[in-house]
Amino acid sequence: MPLKPHPQIWEAIKQRRMMRLVYHGKVRIIEPHDHGILNGSVQLLAWQVAGSSSRPLPNWILMKVDEMLDLTTLPDKFPGGRPTDSGRRTKWAKLFIRVKPADEGAEAVPEQNATHPLAF
Repeated sequence: MPLKPHPQIWEAIKQRRMMRLVYHGKVRIIEPHDHGILNGSVQLLAWQVAGSSSRPLPNWILMKVDEMLDLTTLPDKFPGGRPTDSGRRTKWAKLFIRVKPADEGAEAVPEQNATHPLAF
């Protein structure tokens, strides 16, 4: 089975919408930033702003999409991409979509040759 983008995550990134989900038994409120394939699985890099975490919040979290439960897109929007402390980005095997930086236009940037998940 081919690894492909999750349509709800794709749309949330495109629209810069916050999400609520349960991951590893903890409710998390996130800003979805990068969505792609890493280490052979579909994953999401997000900025967690609220909910439960074993680390201080806000903070970055990398999550496997197939381990997420109760995924909900919230009406709240966020300004866009955030810089990382190191300035480095995750090296995705395939990046489906990345949110634009906060100082750029309103739409996310699909990676070159990316196909919208609903087009599969």
